[in-house]
Amino acid sequence: MTLNRKIHRAYNRIRDGNFSLDGLLGFDLHGRTVGIIGTGQIGVEVARIMRGFGCRVLGYAPQPNTDAEQLGVEYVSLDELLTQADIVTLHCPLTPDTHHLIDAEATAKMKDGVMLINTSRGAIVDTGAIIDGLKSGHIGYLGLDVYEEEGDLFFEDLSNLVLQDDVFARLLTFPNVVITGHQAFFTRNALESIAHTTLKNLTDLEETEQCVNQISA
Repeated sequence: MTLNRKIHRAYNRIRDGNFSLDGLLGFDLHGRTVGIIGTGQIGVEVARIMRGFGCRVLGYAPQPNTDAEQLGVEYVSLDELLTQADIVTLHCPLTPDTHHLIDAEATAKMKDGVMLINTSRGAIVDTGAIIDGLKSGHIGYLGLDVYEEEGDLFFEDLSNLVLQDDVFARLLTFPNVVITGHQAFFTRNALESIAHTTLKNLTDLEETEQCVNQISA
């Protein structure tokens, strides 16, 4: 919503006393096609929200999720999703198969002016290819909560330092890019849930040497 309605730019303008609407034109989400890559628990919730806006929702995942299908998500191939979606949002884990899943080839298949959102893992996106897409105008909007080389940046206060990451610095120059510092998960409710699950896992392991979230090698 911030990218679409350019709230980040409007906020700064208002603080400077500039109430002009020039350059702030957005679009209605209703009737748009949203492609969700990765339809686990988070992907399903995103589908629920976008269906509430009246969007057509496409899904791509190794296995269809019945909860997503019940919401009206249409499962298609990755190529179909990339070519049909006005908005592509990533909610898949980082694996060897998804590393740089969104690269120059994938970007070229997307619609002109596509909106790309990544709140999953930074390395799912080839940042260099995305910058090329932004420069050409092929990518019209980019929202990132993760970044491939975020380990040297995120969760630190670097406001008094010169950024040494030239790729990240280049991203910051685009007016149609919104970046947050891996904070999509950061709510009081989520932290309480994480703490509760962690403590229950430890208790279950101590009492039974097993827990429901245990991963076997």
